[in-house]
Amino acid sequence: MAFDATLERRDGVAIITLSGELDASVQQVFREQIEKAAAQNPQKLVLMMASLDYMSSAGLRTLIFARQKMGSDVEIYIVGAQEGIVETLEMTGFSNSVILLDEYDPAQIENA
Repeated sequence: MAFDATLERRDGVAIITLSGELDASVQQVFREQIEKAAAQNPQKLVLMMASLDYMSSAGLRTLIFARQKMGSDVEIYIVGAQEGIVETLEMTGFSNSVILLDEYDPAQIENA
């Protein structure tokens, strides 16, 4: 499945929806969306991952880039990530620097 990353903004929240397989050959697409999101100075970054089937170590490095690019004041939410991706985030300790959610709740994220 081809990789895709789309960016939208809602009231200070940057939302990047990821789908397909995130590996080294496509990580630049994700990185560009992160840079666009960071340029908008969001208060929160939401990564919608329900349709992301696979994430390689290059994808993980891009998540780390997102954490660094956004800065420590921006909360990052990972929403709907599949079990294998969540396990990778937990094994590497990256899950400690993001908020993992099973589903998107605008009241919890946009109004918090």
